[in-house]
Amino acid sequence: QARLVESGGGLVELGGSLTLSCVASGFRLEYYAVAWFRQAPGKEREFVAAISWSSGNTYYEESVKGRFTISRDYAKNTMFLQMNNLKPEDTAVYYCAVAFGPPATMTGDYESWGQGTQVTVSS
Repeated sequence: QARLVESGGGLVELGGSLTLSCVASGFRLEYYAVAWFRQAPGKEREFVAAISWSSGNTYYEESVKGRFTISRDYAKNTMFLQMNNLKPEDTAVYYCAVAFGPPATMTGDYESWGQGTQVTVSS
């Protein structure tokens, strides 16, 4: 059964760092584009970052450029989101997702989703 499981969320102070992980089971990530989205309370789910598994090309939402880094590990069938210089506005539930196609920024382009991991940044 195909499954994505996120981990690594938590409570961090302003300017702190966290690394999120997303482990895939039941399928290989190398055939997909993979991405991170986030959803804050009362807001729609929004694109954060994506990576083409085959080319390694990365894409970022403007507000996280220079602070977040998306990466993947073939051997572990896992993708990561390194988040530095965190701000209160980064507080949200973070989801990983996969798309059988090129990286995209719309939620409707992604076929499978993890359950989410909470990131809270205190000021």
